[in-house]
Amino acid sequence: MKTLSQWLHDTFAYTCRDPSLFEIALTHRSAGSAHNERLEFLGDAVLNSVTASLLFHAFPNASEGELSRYRATLVSGESLAAFALVYEVGDRLHLGQGELKSGGFRRKSILADTLEAILGAMYLDSDFHTVSVVIERMFAERLRQLPESSQLKDPKTRLQEALQSRAIAIPEYTVETITGEAHEQHFRVSCRVSALGLIAQGEGGSRRAAEQAAAEDVFRQLQQAWSKPC
Repeated sequence: MKTLSQWLHDTFAYTCRDPSLFEIALTHRSAGSAHNERLEFLGDAVLNSVTASLLFHAFPNASEGELSRYRATLVSGESLAAFALVYEVGDRLHLGQGELKSGGFRRKSILADTLEAILGAMYLDSDFHTVSVVIERMFAERLRQLPESSQLKDPKTRLQEALQSRAIAIPEYTVETITGEAHEQHFRVSCRVSALGLIAQGEGGSRRAAEQAAAEDVFRQLQQAWSKPC
C-alpha cells in the first residue's frame, strides 16, 4: 500500500507536510480519543465556503435559494461519499472493532465525514487557497453537470408544492422506528397523504433523510396516479 503522503499526492495532487494531521482525519471516533470529528467540523466549513464561492461565480443570475439548492446538491452526504469511494478512503480508515465488523468502512455517512475531515486537515496543513484549489478540482466536472435549479428541489418540497397546487392537505410524517447507537442511528419514517390514500416508508441515517426518501416514493406514486387517463 502507498504511504499516506503518496496517497494524498496521487489522489488529491496535494503535498502533505504533517502526516499526523491526516492520520487523525482518517480515525473514526470508534477507534480512539484522537478522532476526526473536530477536523470534520472544520472541513465542512471550508467546503461550504469554497463551494458557495464557486457557485456564486458560475451562476451570476441565480437567486439565493437556487444557489443554496445547488450547494446542497454538491456537498450532500451522498455526493461526498461517492467521492470518498472513488478515492478509496475506506481503505485508509481507522475504525474500532465494532465498526469494522458492521462494515463501517463502506458506510456512506462515515466516508462523507472522513472526506470533510481530510479537507479540514489540508486547511491546517497548508492554507485556505491551497485547499480551495483541491476542492475546485474535485467539483469541476459536477459543477458543469448541474441541472436546472428547479430540478434541485428536495422531494419533500416537490411533494408539498404538488399537493398545494391542487388544494390537498400537506403530508404527515411519522417516525416508525429508530435503531442503532446514539451516534449512528437509523430511522424509518412513513409519509402519508390521507386524502389520496397514499403512503410510503423511507429509511436513512437521519430523520430528515428518511423523510426525504419516503416523500420521494409518495411523489412517484402521485405522478403515476395523475398521469393515468381519466
